Amino acid sequence: MTERLHQLQPYALGIFRVVVGLLFLSHGAAKLFGVLGGADGSGGTVPSGTWPFWYGAVIELVGGALVLVGLGTRTAAFLSSGAMAYAYFKMHQPSGLFPMQNGGEAAALFCWAMLLLVFTGPGALALQGLFRPRGSEDADARRGSTTVTA
Repeated sequence: MTERLHQLQPYALGIFRVVVGLLFLSHGAAKLFGVLGGADGSGGTVPSGTWPFWYGAVIELVGGALVLVGLGTRTAAFLSSGAMAYAYFKMHQPSGLFPMQNGGEAAALFCWAMLLLVFTGPGALALQGLFRPRGSEDADARRGSTTVTA
């Protein structure tokens, strides 16, 4: 059983990446374009160029899209994780110590999910696997990378 789970690990990680990327991208799209309920739940958007809301929404949209497709995953996830850490500590944490008290559950979970992707890489079925030089699959296997090309 353990061996089979180990074989499927890159695919589970790839699915995790796709789901987290899609959810993150959705938050950015809602804030920038007013879709999916918008920034305020009634179809509103954040004003263009406002700090930190508009810039955070752009990071959510672009970072989420890159993580979703698996292109530059580690870099996009690192920037996205930092943005969510900033959002949590600057916007939520002053209202209470714990995420349940301050409404920062999403920011905290996105921060840690993205940080996990920084360390694990994109998993299976990532676009960045298409741009890898020939022969690097063997080097990745020796280093224990979980990137698998489709």
